[in-house]
Amino acid sequence: MKNKKSSEVLKPAGKKTSEVNYKTLLLTILIGTALWFIQPPGDLTEQAWHLFAIFVATIIGLILKPMPMGSVAILALTSTVVTQTLTLEQSLSGFQNSTIWLIVIAFFISRGFIKTGLGTRVAYIFVKKFGKKTLGLSYSLIASDLLLSPAMPSNTARAGGILLPIIKSLSETYGSRVGDGTERKIGGFLTKVSFQGDMITSAMFLTAMAANPLAAQIASDISGEQISWIGWAAAALVPGVLSLILIPIIILKLYPPEIKETPAASEMANQKLTEMGPLKKQEFYMIGVFLLILGLWIFGSNININATTTAFIGLIALLVTQVLTWGDIKKEEGAWDTLVWFAVLVMMAGFLNELGMIPWFTETMQGAVSGMSWILTLIILSVVYFYSHYFFASNTAHVSAMYAAFLAVLVASGAPPLVSALLLAFFSNLFGCLTHYSSGPAPVFFGAGYVTQNKWWSLGFIISVFHIIVWIGIGGLWWKVLGLW
Repeated sequence: MKNKKSSEVLKPAGKKTSEVNYKTLLLTILIGTALWFIQPPGDLTEQAWHLFAIFVATIIGLILKPMPMGSVAILALTSTVVTQTLTLEQSLSGFQNSTIWLIVIAFFISRGFIKTGLGTRVAYIFVKKFGKKTLGLSYSLIASDLLLSPAMPSNTARAGGILLPIIKSLSETYGSRVGDGTERKIGGFLTKVSFQGDMITSAMFLTAMAANPLAAQIASDISGEQISWIGWAAAALVPGVLSLILIPIIILKLYPPEIKETPAASEMANQKLTEMGPLKKQEFYMIGVFLLILGLWIFGSNININATTTAFIGLIALLVTQVLTWGDIKKEEGAWDTLVWFAVLVMMAGFLNELGMIPWFTETMQGAVSGMSWILTLIILSVVYFYSHYFFASNTAHVSAMYAAFLAVLVASGAPPLVSALLLAFFSNLFGCLTHYSSGPAPVFFGAGYVTQNKWWSLGFIISVFHIIVWIGIGGLWWKVLGLW
């Protein structure tokens, strides 16, 4: 795969152009301005309400995308200072957040997998070993995604940049092409399974999706619960593995491919691996760094090395071994873009809580769920949170807009803080199953053209019901075993 193409995939989802839509931008500003002049409800201070107005306008901007996400974030940051809602030091405080730097550096580590070709090699190895049948082929793609996900926070790069080109190649090998009525031979099935698998792997690790650390940071601010890398992975293990096992079978029953046997897939993968040759020195370095950071993420707390420090260690190792150059770091637009919008969103979410906006919302919502048990409240609010994603085209925008408020209400209702935080965080990935615009990988996979919109949505809804049952039911029992509630 050419690095140029991979670089494009690593960029955050959104418009491919940096043009400004002035009508949408004006609408966004007008909504924020209108909210600004409304009398604050209850006993909220003007400062809290003004920050909320800027926050709402920012979320609308992230949804409508009148400008790139980074530009919207800089506009929001500037607004907080110019209006004297926050001081300059307060507005810039998000850039000091260690969690933000964890996800930024993880983007750089992702680049190492793509630049060395190790990610593609891993996928072809799985295809060679398990790709003789269509179902086995789908599991090989999911296994590749799962193996890469702990160190690749861009699920768009992981699935769209590494797996989708392989899916297209495999589909064409079996005469499954877009536009000639052969999509159902194998292309539609592999596309749908790989996409849905990516939503699950994104939920399984703190570093597998860019908005996961944002959820973890908000959870810390709201509930005081610190979600460690190993804690997140342990909680997601059982429901995640179960979902990865069953989803291909469910899609096989609901959307079966015409071709069930795929012996040529293993042959094609073997040919590709032959063309790639033996493991190169840079790939060995990449494997070593991957094992190093994975080991430190799991066991580093025992020697007082936190997740962000581990990421820095991994980055230095890649630079010293010249797997990455400083030029690669400077060109990693997705990482720097994430740094900007992530820092601004974390800053605003933190001060909304500190200034009393989140506590006020919590008290208001408590009346709506008063008298209910915390279990029923948890189920109802988590399901509402899940299906509200029909109105969002970005995981990050959804987490930024609703995660803190829903978590605060759940904690106030008596639900276990860590279980509530984790369930909403997992759903912040899984709800990507619903639509063809739900997350970064969705338009990439849907745009391949193998699956119609009606089928994408209908399968997505059925899978959403499956996720809710598994992650609340089986997940809840697993969290009881772990002692989380």
